[in-house]
Amino acid sequence: MLILNKTAGVFFKPSKRKVYEFLRSFNFHPGTLFLHKIVLGIETSCDDTAAAVVDETGNVLGEAIHSQTEVHLKTGGIVPAVAQQLHRDNIQRIVQEALSASRISPSDLSAIATTIKPGLALSLGVGLSFSLQLVGQLKKPFIPIHHMEAHALTIRLTNKVEFPFLVLLISGGHCLLALVQGVSDFLLLGKSLDIAPGDMLDKVARRLSLIKHPECSTMSGGKAIEHLAKQGNRFHFDIKPPLHRAKNCDFSFTGLQQVTNKRIMKKEKEEGIEEGQILSSAADIAATVQHTMACHIVKRTHRAILFCKQRDLLPQNNAILVASGGVASNFYVRRALEILTDATQCTLLCPPPRLCTDNGIMIA
Repeated sequence: MLILNKTAGVFFKPSKRKVYEFLRSFNFHPGTLFLHKIVLGIETSCDDTAAAVVDETGNVLGEAIHSQTEVHLKTGGIVPAVAQQLHRDNIQRIVQEALSASRISPSDLSAIATTIKPGLALSLGVGLSFSLQLVGQLKKPFIPIHHMEAHALTIRLTNKVEFPFLVLLISGGHCLLALVQGVSDFLLLGKSLDIAPGDMLDKVARRLSLIKHPECSTMSGGKAIEHLAKQGNRFHFDIKPPLHRAKNCDFSFTGLQQVTNKRIMKKEKEEGIEEGQILSSAADIAATVQHTMACHIVKRTHRAILFCKQRDLLPQNNAILVASGGVASNFYVRRALEILTDATQCTLLCPPPRLCTDNGIMIA
């Protein structure tokens, strides 16, 4: 509620005239009788402006998304004020495209659902304010959505998954392990004590200046690391996974980033180059960081599986592990998780890559 109050009225409030003109732009006949409830989902928690129209059976009727990746690549990371302005510039168009693709009139919506937390306050405020204006004009129910719960439940759109199941959410902004016992019933087992894995990858990629690498210039930091790691030797550098003695399910990635930075500095001195130039061993460093991160994620997840099975919180056989979030679309991490689930008689399920990253579908 704190974030809801903080973001509702301060950052972005479209005028009633703009919202009215937006609604008038639809030529579909209002009042059509639909057999299912239909929800418009709006997502602006970070750097993607997304919207989707989904019915209660899980059918995606229309969607649209605007990625800010290209802009943030140039600034070396997400600048909240820049992200906010880009959301402001694109939210009306994106919602309009999603509704147009669905062939649903705004008046035929059953409700409007919007991410309210967690995320960047400036970004959240844009989606929330726009949604509340729509809700007021259309007199429709408003459904506040927790971003991480949406990620956790996305798998139920694409697979028949019964409760309970274990979920691993790993992205640029979040990292957690939770037992999902119901739609709004989560038992948190572990979380990152510092930064998220995707954030760590982005920072390592920036320190390696991979944006200057001819093969990685148009990629996000995480994608650049994954791409370059395929050409490197993951055992070239010896880096121990974080928290290897900790008897819990928490994560930590700051130490890995700091150790990697020291290795990079050492190699720069050895090769006689300055910061900002590409190391000849960049691919080996990328491979080592990715491998160490994957090992850390797998070990903490293994502890969570053992904990849940020992306490009969998950079935002994064919328990489900769902991996979602941007880092879950990293194929090296996914393969490591497959090895784990095979060894523990579990089944690994991952949403399609386009549903692993932020999107309006999961919100709707």
